[in-house]
Amino acid sequence: MSGPRATAEPGRSSSASILHQPKAVWAVAAASVVAFMGIGLVDPILPAIAESLNATPTQTELLFTSYLLVTGVAMFFTSWLSSRIGAKKTLMIGLALIVLFAFAAGMAPSVEAIIGFRAGWGLGNALFISTALATIVGAASGGRAEAIILYEAALGLGIAVGPLLGGLLGSWAWQGPFFGTAILMAVGLIAIAVFLKTDGARPTPTALTAPLKALRIPALGVLATAALFYNIGFFVLLAYTPFPLGLDAMGLGFTFFGWGVGLAVTSVFVAPLLTARMPARRVLALMLPLLAADLIAAGLLINSTVGLIICVIFGGLVLGVLNTVFTESVMSSTDLPHSVASSAYSGVRFLGGAIAPPAAALIAVWLAPQAAYYFGAGAVVVALIVILAGNRVLARVQIEPEDDYEKAQMLTAADA
Repeated sequence: MSGPRATAEPGRSSSASILHQPKAVWAVAAASVVAFMGIGLVDPILPAIAESLNATPTQTELLFTSYLLVTGVAMFFTSWLSSRIGAKKTLMIGLALIVLFAFAAGMAPSVEAIIGFRAGWGLGNALFISTALATIVGAASGGRAEAIILYEAALGLGIAVGPLLGGLLGSWAWQGPFFGTAILMAVGLIAIAVFLKTDGARPTPTALTAPLKALRIPALGVLATAALFYNIGFFVLLAYTPFPLGLDAMGLGFTFFGWGVGLAVTSVFVAPLLTARMPARRVLALMLPLLAADLIAAGLLINSTVGLIICVIFGGLVLGVLNTVFTESVMSSTDLPHSVASSAYSGVRFLGGAIAPPAAALIAVWLAPQAAYYFGAGAVVVALIVILAGNRVLARVQIEPEDDYEKAQMLTAADA
């Protein structure tokens, strides 16, 4: 991570400073782990839901679509809301929505009902994630750097453990991950209500239309458009692969645990090393073909369980770099507040994530199972073309060393 680190107190190690935090910080950090679990939590149970509720793969893929679509749209407005009602209220509303809709999804009698409840879950997740970092930093002791390390650990842990927990609970019943999330988030909600005594410094209120207006900035528009197509490839790999893999819930959980670990590690450690040595647009131009090749390989190896597992894990390594570099470029493309630039970018890119899962399932039915991966690879190639066509605009984007708080904001925007 770049940027200055806080100096530990004399006679006290930095790790001790990180661990000696107020209860409010631990409450928000624990809830953050569960919130980021939501990204891959349902992956291992998609085949089980399809079998138990007599749903088609296309219908079950809409569990991603409703979640991502609502999350993306909500991202346009979360900074506007939290800057007016405060962090604590925003966190509690977000958590309450996740508890309500996760429990409802576990009780749902049909896949259509789960699709609707996942949409409500996406709204709650957007409200919580957009506010958690600022809350942890505001409530922490021992320096801002220690609080940010704790937050990044929660982010990485949630992304990695989400599929594994989904597989573990899903091996009991497909409802398990939903009930587990509801219980954990209810505990987080109570803990935040009890221990978080203050909102901290309230940010300057932002205009409701600020994220939409931000898309008029040429570099931001190019990056958001490229990210829309890139996210199609991302979610083809993440959301479609459980069906051709043919593993049980635990097998899928371990597979996507490897994916999540790879994504978390490269997003935090590898991406900054690459952008320190070459322009961001060159990193994107190098990594996007790798992702396209990985998706093509998945199509060619679709009948090989081992081959597909390798493609998933390798894809996680590439996706971690791409997520972070895209987001760093977005933050450096404009002088607007990071919350505004992040909202505009995330709102657009999640559209690709919403489109990809059902589109991949339909293409698999209409053409062939491997065609879904070729569709994802084609979308990533389109993203590459957009980056290359916008080279002149992106040449003006220079990623400057960020302090740790800004870096954590970027990782949230990249991986939410």
